[in-house]
Amino acid sequence: MKGYLHLEDGSIYAGELDNSLQEDINGEVVFFTGMTGYQEVLTDPSYKNQIVVFTYPLIGNYGINLSDDESKKPQVKAVIMYESTSNYSHYEAQHSFKDYLEKWNIPFIYHVDTRSIVKKIRHHGSMAASISVKDNLEEKPCAINENGVFEVASSTIESFGEEGNTHIALIDFGFKKSILTALLNRGCKVTTIPFRMMDHVNEIKPDGLLLSNGPGDPKKLASYFPKLKQLISAYPTLGICLGHQVTALSFGAETKKLLFGHRGANQPVFDKKTNQVFMTSQNHSYVVMGDSLKNTELSVRFYNINDESIEGLHHQTLPVVTAQFHPEAHPGPTDSEWIFDEFLDLVTAAKGDILYV
Repeated sequence: MKGYLHLEDGSIYAGELDNSLQEDINGEVVFFTGMTGYQEVLTDPSYKNQIVVFTYPLIGNYGINLSDDESKKPQVKAVIMYESTSNYSHYEAQHSFKDYLEKWNIPFIYHVDTRSIVKKIRHHGSMAASISVKDNLEEKPCAINENGVFEVASSTIESFGEEGNTHIALIDFGFKKSILTALLNRGCKVTTIPFRMMDHVNEIKPDGLLLSNGPGDPKKLASYFPKLKQLISAYPTLGICLGHQVTALSFGAETKKLLFGHRGANQPVFDKKTNQVFMTSQNHSYVVMGDSLKNTELSVRFYNINDESIEGLHHQTLPVVTAQFHPEAHPGPTDSEWIFDEFLDLVTAAKGDILYV
């Protein structure tokens, strides 16, 4: 049947809707520029409550497998694409893209002019949107839910890699599985702690903290900033994506929302420490404001080559490093995965096993 994407500015885009809608779907419309990685995008908790436009014109050609999920279920609100195929070819594939979306009741529209939608978002910014079977709505979309972090974070403390020599507390704002895997692959014991249960961190006596990615406006977590600052000041810390933003906010910096964010696997980042440029995978709407760092003890470590936005920080006296991008990638290049090793060097130095220089 016909389906319609209604944007906040009044624009309407028509397409084909395979699975029936019981009611209109509302969310924030954003776009992802990667040629591959659609399964990881669907299951990344940072996309909670978002309607994702895939810019690559053909989605689903290698199907869906059992190993590339970044969480236990899809997190996106809906999907928009130009063409979706049910004919997939990959030795690990178990389902078609369409079957997977239908299994989880994720609406999707295809044969839509995705180029026009992306141009609209780039010009006007990310905006509220609705998907409907109606070509006219009584009211334009106007509400964007920025509270997704409270929906995706777990509610229990769990431990992984019991034999690890280094114990990392992973503060869960909606973490990707690949972050946990990156730590386990480096021989760590990892305890995941929901951000609402941070009071339990000291009880498990970790060697370091990793603040995870997550969805939405970081300022929604303002009530947790005093506790976060206390913990970050006490343990070697790595903040990733939302974890980077809340680290900055906890120490007195400010954040703002980008016009349309960074979502893709080809964002070039410059490291001021090494004078190296590397490619990164990213998924975020908010950035740390440079001027707001003046009265903090945080300094810029990484910045984006394209728009010079801040991509990571380091603390001037504490063993703290942050990355706005995703060093674990998935999807995307693993050029920045060494940041996990640098973080674990900070942890080792703090334990007194080596002298950190």
